[in-house]
Amino acid sequence: MELLVISIVMLLALTFFLGTTIWIGISLFLVGIVGLTLFTPANPFAILSNIVWNSVSGSTMIALPLFILMGEILFRSKISENLFKGLSPWMHKLPGRLIHVNIAASALFAAVSGSSAATTAAVGKITLPELLKRGYNKSLSIGSLAGAGSLGFLIPPSMVMLVYGILADVSIGKLFIAGVIPGIILAFLFSGYVLIRCLISPEMAPQDTEEVSWKDKLRALPLLLPVLLLILMVLGSIYLGWATPTEAAAVGVLGSLLFAFLSRSITGKIFWEAVLGSVKTSCMIMLIVSGASFLSVTVGYLRIPMELTRFIATLGLSKYMLIVIFSIMYLILGCLLDGFSMIVMSLPIALPLIKTAGFDPLWFGIYLVIMIELAQITPPVGFNLFVINGLTGESLGSIAKAAFPSFVIMLLMTAFITVYPEVVLFLPKLMIK
Repeated sequence: MELLVISIVMLLALTFFLGTTIWIGISLFLVGIVGLTLFTPANPFAILSNIVWNSVSGSTMIALPLFILMGEILFRSKISENLFKGLSPWMHKLPGRLIHVNIAASALFAAVSGSSAATTAAVGKITLPELLKRGYNKSLSIGSLAGAGSLGFLIPPSMVMLVYGILADVSIGKLFIAGVIPGIILAFLFSGYVLIRCLISPEMAPQDTEEVSWKDKLRALPLLLPVLLLILMVLGSIYLGWATPTEAAAVGVLGSLLFAFLSRSITGKIFWEAVLGSVKTSCMIMLIVSGASFLSVTVGYLRIPMELTRFIATLGLSKYMLIVIFSIMYLILGCLLDGFSMIVMSLPIALPLIKTAGFDPLWFGIYLVIMIELAQITPPVGFNLFVINGLTGESLGSIAKAAFPSFVIMLLMTAFITVYPEVVLFLPKLMIK
């Protein structure tokens, strides 16, 4: 009974602070302070100071601002524009034609940006005006971008994976590798849906009068080289064991600066804007991570995870039913919170239950990333919806409706990796012992 009262008070405090205009990171600190002050003799501020230092001073955390800076530089340079020009000739013969560029460009840009919003914005500002000008179906164009843009979290490097790896004490390198196969499968599923829709309704993708020869396709390849080389530099150095994720992030920043300089799309003003953007984003994420770490310690002091784990274990739920319950919970949270908050608020309770059920924490990281991808296109707080709204002026409701097929595809992908976890675990077992 005492634990029930404690849990209710903590939940009410969390609901109250999140319902105000207080920043999420500060709200998490306040809830932790309330819990420790009311229910333990511990000094909350002594614990807080240690937790804040430990959560942001680790070497792994240095990778976060570096990957963000790399994405900011790419977002502001001509590399995303060249990506569209380089991919377009190769999609010419496919049913759906240039709509597939949305998906392919998002997948490639995701492999160097680490951010869903940055991927959606960088690709969308180039592809959407071109697609709508050429008469492609607006709903299919917007929906494909909303879904494919979320690949920025699944295809490594990924900001969400970094945060999960730090909080769950899971290898960042293994997480990055584990996201590759699910990310590629999801990109093909998005393209497969576009292909089927355009075979059924060819008018969704008007016929292009231009003829594209193999010579044109080969001429377009150099435009893809910067992104492909960055992928090799960043991910290749991690997978081959030549660099840690932090070192690879530094290499990525240098590479993005070099390619932006060679494409003559970097100026002092643009570089300063990229630095400021990365500082703001990094500080926001680190504040949330620090608050979440403090709240996790508070919840541990109050024995909530231990007792909840024991209670659910007594229910005799199958491990698949547990995933169904978590999926419903994350879908609800995704309507209200951003992805980072979903991780840090749920992990202290979810991770012990997942381990007890026999799931690999590495697998759960990829499952959680896909659930966060779903949150990116779920109103009213879906960040990808806001990005596309800013690009097109379309209402959030119409964008969410257009993104619904992508939502269903990602749900099916979640079920697929739950039944066949080796899809996630195969590459980490193969490449990192």
